[in-house]
Amino acid sequence: MVTAELQQKKVVINREQRQAWGYAERLSETVELEMVAIPEGQFQMGAPEGEAESFDDEKPQHQVTVKPFFLGKYPITQAQWQAVAKLPKIYYDLESNPSRFKGENRPVERVSWFHAVEFCARLSQKTGNSYRLPSEAEWEYACRAGTTTPFHFGETITTDLANYNGNSTYAAGPEGIYRSETTPVGSFGVANAFGLYDMHGNVWEWCADPWHDSYQGAPGDGTVWDENCNDNRYHSRIDLLVNLRKDNRTRLLRGGSGHNYPRFCRSAIRVIDAPVNRGSNYGFRVACASART
Repeated sequence: MVTAELQQKKVVINREQRQAWGYAERLSETVELEMVAIPEGQFQMGAPEGEAESFDDEKPQHQVTVKPFFLGKYPITQAQWQAVAKLPKIYYDLESNPSRFKGENRPVERVSWFHAVEFCARLSQKTGNSYRLPSEAEWEYACRAGTTTPFHFGETITTDLANYNGNSTYAAGPEGIYRSETTPVGSFGVANAFGLYDMHGNVWEWCADPWHDSYQGAPGDGTVWDENCNDNRYHSRIDLLVNLRKDNRTRLLRGGSGHNYPRFCRSAIRVIDAPVNRGSNYGFRVACASART
């Protein structure tokens, strides 16, 4: 676990060993999916008033209670994607590797929301566990891991801790480098208090929810905010994938990417896109409410 403190215009990085727990799902003889246990709890979702470079759609801040679940330790990698893409088709075809920047341990990118849902459905059918995209509330709760600062490691960010466009700065932090490509998952050795890596930058991560312009009227129980079917299971149930193809409501992504300035990598950031779009830096990680291990 890492914390970053700004001291006299320099970022001081402190590291601490902690232990997380979860389970590993075997996808093939050589590929595993590591899932981390996220404990139940309450948090203030959204950007607080006065957070630097925040946006109106991240407000109002509101209390959310989240039930325990599991979340991928890393964004889905290309090796994991390829293993699942070989499984029987549920509804959508999946390219064997759509990513621009190739590498087994790099995150898969150029993935649409529909294809992320198809991945979850195939994985669920193979394993017997119900995999899905996380709700927006689950994602932010997991990212923050008990923190209230713009980033889970503190008030500012540096390219020593995450992959983003270091040509811009945040909160008097230093300029860094712009790698202009993805990096292997976990390569910075930076986890949050729950044991999750790469929550800031590298690739944007799809969430299950349809887009809403603000948090006015948002549910307080951590479930998917979906007026059509407010049920987390909705986005992993195989028998509803046919209906999803008719559902072209815009969806949202969290976490920022290696191409974005640091303001777009904050814990509260949220952006919008159509579910069919395969952005050059769009990836995802999977959630599971419970697992047979």
